[in-house]
Amino acid sequence: MSELRQQCLWEYVSQPSVAAQALAGEHQADVCVIGGGITGLSAAIHLLEQGKSVILLEAWKIGHGGSGRNVGLVNAGTWIRPDDVEATLGQKQGSRLNKVLGDAPGEVFAMIERLGIDCQAQHKGTLHMAHNATGIADLQARHEQWRRRGADVELLTGTQCQEYCGTDKISAALLDRRAGTINPMGYTQGLAAAVARLGGKVFQQSSVEGLERDGDAWRVKTARGSVRADKVVISTGAYTEGDWSNLQKQFFRGYYYQVASKPLHGTAADKVLPHGQGSWDTRTVLSSIRRDDQGRLLLGSLGRVDNKPAWFVRSWADRIQSHYYPELGKVEWEMHWTGCIDFTPDHLMRLFEPAPGLVAVTGYNGRGNTTGTVIGRAFAEFLLKGEADSLPIPFSPMTGVSAPSLRTAFYESGFSLYHAGQCLRVVL
Repeated sequence: MSELRQQCLWEYVSQPSVAAQALAGEHQADVCVIGGGITGLSAAIHLLEQGKSVILLEAWKIGHGGSGRNVGLVNAGTWIRPDDVEATLGQKQGSRLNKVLGDAPGEVFAMIERLGIDCQAQHKGTLHMAHNATGIADLQARHEQWRRRGADVELLTGTQCQEYCGTDKISAALLDRRAGTINPMGYTQGLAAAVARLGGKVFQQSSVEGLERDGDAWRVKTARGSVRADKVVISTGAYTEGDWSNLQKQFFRGYYYQVASKPLHGTAADKVLPHGQGSWDTRTVLSSIRRDDQGRLLLGSLGRVDNKPAWFVRSWADRIQSHYYPELGKVEWEMHWTGCIDFTPDHLMRLFEPAPGLVAVTGYNGRGNTTGTVIGRAFAEFLLKGEADSLPIPFSPMTGVSAPSLRTAFYESGFSLYHAGQCLRVVL
């Protein structure tokens, strides 16, 4: 049996695109972006293209957070149904957000093509797979609601569903042709390379320790230097650290892990998601399933396994794989990794303007590849024009989420118990 190591596949197969340089000394720019993920990099690109000078600060390294660790699904819309978005935000605001995020996958793939990013991009759709009758009803509702809005979605059933999914354990699946898959670290590194080409300065290992007013500008401080900027974008997501902002109180952390096999080949492997879609099922504690360009099988779920032994991770992966794809036989699992998600109670993101010239976002709820790309552009447009219409939703007050640490612990305990039950074959 081969070793199952703790390493992010996307980092393993992607090359760093910018020099690993930390901020030192005093610097000045039109805009300082805090956070080297998709949102911050997208904002930087659009600002630079409009002639603004940008300095970007990343606490660890480019793609270290959710931007480089996620499943790589380029999803349309939010986690919740479009009708629910409008019920929560109101028809006008909800309809606008549904439109913007429904079109977001197209914006991601257009950005990839425009910037020449090599990131295993597959604009072939995604499959949301129903695991039981309740799941089928959910997909039927999503299908009807998106079709009503003109989206290119199709509810697959019968033999067509089984052929697309590659398993007879799924009787219905929602094919969303707007969507697709990427190597998220490759995408993030490609965005960083574009920032550098456009003249932006990227500093890694540069954790922010202070943010304060400096006359009519802002002073952003790190351990070894500072940036004076007219405007600031905070885009640190679930990896927000320190007490220099109130952003940590606006979401609660959740975890998501993935397990990747060694490359799989042969007749049985070719039948797993044969048309190149990424997928996830309708379980409350979902399982995601996709392939990469080398034929690896990637399984994922809510929770963390960076604190669990290899046998637990392997047992869980064996359980999911043998249920959906028993024809593969014994699969060798190569690596696993865990990342953080910034959740909000209603599964909708929040945009903030704590002070003039300072904008922030949190609460992507696991939809950062698309949402981050769009919000980065929207923040750039807002900072350039000062018009609220640049944003897909209005700014929110920073009222905070009650007991975020307790919520994190509660959900993680539930996820761990559920996965233990899967390993023991008590539940699936």
